[in-house]
Amino acid sequence: MPNTITHPGGQLMRTVRTLTAAALAGAALFGAAPAALADSPSPSHSASKSDAAPTQAGTAFRTAVAVRQGQKATASASSGDYLYWMFPADAGQRPTVAAKVTLPEAASRHGASTWRIDVYDGLRRRQPCMYGTQSRSAAEDAAAVELSCTLRPTLAWADTWSTDPLPGSYYIRLTAVSLPDADRGLPFTAEVEPTVLDTGGAHAVDGSLATPLGAKSAVEPDGGWASGWWTDRWLWTAAGGLLAALAGLGGYRLTRGRGRPSRVPHGA
Repeated sequence: MPNTITHPGGQLMRTVRTLTAAALAGAALFGAAPAALADSPSPSHSASKSDAAPTQAGTAFRTAVAVRQGQKATASASSGDYLYWMFPADAGQRPTVAAKVTLPEAASRHGASTWRIDVYDGLRRRQPCMYGTQSRSAAEDAAAVELSCTLRPTLAWADTWSTDPLPGSYYIRLTAVSLPDADRGLPFTAEVEPTVLDTGGAHAVDGSLATPLGAKSAVEPDGGWASGWWTDRWLWTAAGGLLAALAGLGGYRLTRGRGRPSRVPHGA
């Protein structure tokens, strides 16, 4: 039987279709991973006493009261006191701390006051706020003052000389930085709520800490430390690898097809 002449273009098109289908299947598989993780039921902590919203605050770093992400803590104190709380932040999360101070009755105050929140990492390094009103003055007749501080995204690893925020415990300190002497000791109430936003793979780095900073003395993030093992960098890396394989194989097929002459049947 005479040999059949095979055109390289047909083989190339079949290869392209096969690899394209594989790329789409891989992208769908990787893209479905976060949804599967998000749909997984998380254990309920409503019955745990330790998960009840705190109603007090510490007076120093060592006595800071632990607060969970998304939990609102309250405390009553005297004007001039320093209040401390702590919360966890994992790699890839951008923490935001919101605070509200309900001031003493206006009739008992003698002037304006200025309140401030500061956020420190597990090494007790004060972290700068990217957004928010970290310090605010309240008029003598004001009823409350609200503050907020959004930190930089937490990195999984950083050089020892840098001040980049790292996974671990974060401390909140709330106090009045300017206050009439006659108003010191007046009672006030405070609310703080730390929340986090997952930033995905945009801020992912190579490397990780062996242990989160101060992790032994604080509550863990939902799902435990390093819960954000998935980043969208995996999806782009997988898709890029498949496209590179597609381009390489397609180029090889084209080059191989053009370099070899078609077979001519014997006896022609």
